[in-house]
Amino acid sequence: MKNRKLGNLEVSELGFGTMSFASSYGASPDKNAAICAIRGACDLGVTLFDTAEAYGPFTNEELVGEALAPIRDRVLIATKFGWNIDSDTGVRRPGLNSSPDHIKRATEGMLRRLRTDHIDLLYQHRVDPEVPIEDVAGAVKELIAEGKVKHFGLSEAAAGTIRRAHAVLPVTAIQSEYSLWTRDPEPEILPLCEELGIGFVPWSPLGQGFLTGKVSVNTAFDSTDWRSRFPRFTPEAMQANQALVDLLNRIATRKQATPAQIALAWLLAQKPWIVPIPGTRRLDRIEENCGASNVMLTSDDLEEIKKTAASISVQGARLPEEVLKFSYR
Repeated sequence: MKNRKLGNLEVSELGFGTMSFASSYGASPDKNAAICAIRGACDLGVTLFDTAEAYGPFTNEELVGEALAPIRDRVLIATKFGWNIDSDTGVRRPGLNSSPDHIKRATEGMLRRLRTDHIDLLYQHRVDPEVPIEDVAGAVKELIAEGKVKHFGLSEAAAGTIRRAHAVLPVTAIQSEYSLWTRDPEPEILPLCEELGIGFVPWSPLGQGFLTGKVSVNTAFDSTDWRSRFPRFTPEAMQANQALVDLLNRIATRKQATPAQIALAWLLAQKPWIVPIPGTRRLDRIEENCGASNVMLTSDDLEEIKKTAASISVQGARLPEEVLKFSYR
């Protein structure tokens, strides 16, 4: 596994998003199997592991902390604050909370659950319009001065917000949804990252599994799987969006690879400071995803993907409206 730079933070070029071990995709898996998968990712060369206090809440950080405690010196942990979650009980209330005092209380809980004395990359999960971003950056700056946090990031933030935060405290990474079927960061966010020297971390780089080719119009989602409520996962939308999977399959056949590997290789080819964080519960899928590092897309491959994708109109909003409203503020 090769390395890349997010700002001045060196990480493996593919990270690991651990949210799938929470209950977002149906019932949580066996804890021992989850720990085995997380440690297996490290053995494959992955160094960046991503979680959040909201995943559970708290249970995902506890799992990641337990899994990585014996190998803490080999890995970097990223987590996120920002939802209105009681730092003691884990009770989630409506809306957001990025007040400086709440950030500091949340961080103390994260450190305990992650079994560590520092967080390598601390993101604001969503921008809180009630708290100036300068105050958020200032609070994280104090945590960095105390040695509890090493680097600062923002998730799903707008360009103007990123610029204002960066003026107070250098932003190491922006994390937003980005993949072949979600191109929202391309017009403003990626150029700004390049200008300011900020790394970019695509979450859901495989389109919640759709771009792997393992999800189709015939897939029945359990009611506990969040995709059952996503506009992009209605049968009609999946039928229309299958053209993207057909494109990935065509390139994959030529490259003796899988659609997932082509989707990840495409992201890696966009910029040298992009570090996708695919998530899965299975070690064999982790191995498959890591194999994307060895897939070299030629200029002709990339041009084919560019032209064909431009002719495909992706159907369905990427998130439900009640979640989407918190993005790009």
